Amino acid sequence: MPKIEDVTKYVRSKNAGPFWITIDLFCETPDDYIQLKESPAISHENIGRLYHVEPGQVKIFHLANLNVVKISVPRRNPQGHRYERDMHSGQQYVQLLDLEL
Repeated sequence: MPKIEDVTKYVRSKNAGPFWITIDLFCETPDDYIQLKESPAISHENIGRLYHVEPGQVKIFHLANLNVVKISVPRRNPQGHRYERDMHSGQQYVQLLDLEL
């Protein structure tokens, strides 16, 4: 079964302000985008479980004209908090790569 890393060309995560993280999943083809978009792996429940947030707090955006799925989740600790380990959220996408579609 393919994984997210198999159908994406580029994946990144970044801050979306001091309280949110945004993960962008870029697909090279419309077929890869549709496969990603329709996958149960990219659900509010699954993403919430993976990032330890309530499913209702997960935001998922589908940008068909760009072949991109965008996911936003609240940060556990605000940016710059003394227990926060990734100031720019640049490594937060990694846990998505191995999800099977």
